[in-house]
Amino acid sequence: MPSGPPAEPPEELTAPLAYEGVWRFTAPALESSVPQARHAVRDLLRDRRVPAGPDIVDGLLLITSELVTNAVQHAALLSPQIAVELAVGADWVRVAVEDNHPYRPKALEADEEDLGGRGLWLIKMITTEAGGKCGVEHTVSGGKVVWAELPLARVPAPTSPPSSL
Repeated sequence: MPSGPPAEPPEELTAPLAYEGVWRFTAPALESSVPQARHAVRDLLRDRRVPAGPDIVDGLLLITSELVTNAVQHAALLSPQIAVELAVGADWVRVAVEDNHPYRPKALEADEEDLGGRGLWLIKMITTEAGGKCGVEHTVSGGKVVWAELPLARVPAPTSPPSSL
């Protein structure tokens, strides 16, 4: 029986998968950036062959639209540019939108008659239903990043209520 240090795992087991990576782009804080960001995320998922099911992709695209819409509507005055980041790991995908506005949004419980204020609530619901997580972080420049992370495969939703944004 040979002795010595354990063998290293084959490189293909430790190397990132072909679809893993981080992509970041900036866009003006204009309404026209909403569909452009959604299409860019959709195209990246398709072009990188990310193994996300249709429900996850649809949820991620809706989340992207909501996050960019919020940045355009609420942060454009202090943040004429926004950044959108798509990060893909072996079994998760995360979309984040960064702006330079210091206000940290709160998810609102909207009712059926409200015309606005549902974006973050909707993001929380989609994320929770998919078994993911979402949050808000401050940036070193004084702005914020609002993000949502979904598993590539749907997992059962937790029984506890979602955490607040």
